[in-house]
Amino acid sequence: MEKLRIAVQKSGRLSEDSLKLLKECGIGVPAGNNQLKISTENFDAEILFLRDDDIPEYVQDGVADIGFVGENVVLEKNKETEIVERLGYGKCRLSIALPKGKKPKNIQALDGIKIATSYPIILQGWLKKNKLKADIHEISGSVEIAPRIGLADAICDLVSSGSTLFSNELYEYETILKSEAVLISGKNISKKRTALLEQLLFRIRSVKKAKYNKYVLLNAPNSSIEKICKYLPGINSPTIVPLAKEGWSSIHSVIGENDFWNVIEKIKSAGAEGILILPIEKIIE
Repeated sequence: MEKLRIAVQKSGRLSEDSLKLLKECGIGVPAGNNQLKISTENFDAEILFLRDDDIPEYVQDGVADIGFVGENVVLEKNKETEIVERLGYGKCRLSIALPKGKKPKNIQALDGIKIATSYPIILQGWLKKNKLKADIHEISGSVEIAPRIGLADAICDLVSSGSTLFSNELYEYETILKSEAVLISGKNISKKRTALLEQLLFRIRSVKKAKYNKYVLLNAPNSSIEKICKYLPGINSPTIVPLAKEGWSSIHSVIGENDFWNVIEKIKSAGAEGILILPIEKIIE
C-alpha cells in the first residue's frame, strides 16, 4: 500500500506545531521514542523526522513527498519544490540588524558594508533588488556576535521577539523577508500519493478556516433581524430560529476573527442581546 511520506522537523516549535496540526486533522502520530520514521494512525502516511535544512532537498529528491518547513528555509535552499499551502504558524522575520550606535539615513547607506548571515541566497537577492552590494560572510550559528568580534558591520538573521538582538547590543534595522511555516511538495508524486495529499490539504484548510472564525449566537427582536443580518453573512447566510418569546428570534452565524469586535459592536447597537461566542473546531464546505 502506498503511503504519503511527510517530512517534519525533528524537534523544536515548528515540529510541535506541525504535529499538532496533523492531530487536529484526525491523523494520529504515535510517540516515536526517537525513531526517524513512524507510520500514522487513521491515515495512509508515514512521518520522516529530519533536520529542517534537509527537508527541501529530501522533498526534491522524492525521499519525502511533502514537508512542513519554514518558508525561509525553502527560499534559501532553492530546491525544486513548490509551496502548496501556507500554514499560518511559525511566523518570524529575516532582518538586517545593526549595532545600536549606527543609524543609517536610508538603505543605500548599507552599500559596501560587511554582513554576516546564515541566509546568503536570500540576502543576495534582496541586495540585488535594491541595487546594493555587500561583502557577505556566510556563517552558521551565533551570527549575532559577528559585529562585536569585528567580523562584520551588520548581520542578517531571523528575528522573533528581538531579545537576542537586544542582549548583543543590536537593533532590527530592515526586514527583508516575512516567513511562516509552509507545506511543500515534490513535483513528481504518484497519483495515489497526490490523492492522499489532496485529502490532507482538505483537512488542513478546514482546520485553518475554523481557527480564523468564531460561531456567534444571539437573541433579537424580529424588528431588528434585517438590520443585524446585514452584519452577519455567515457561511451562506445566518440561521434564524423563532424563540418561545413572541416577537423574538435566535440568530446563528459565523464571524471572521479579523472583523470580530467591529461586527459585535454593530450587532449590539442594532438590538442584539445575549450574545454567545464559541470556538469552531472544523469548517467543512
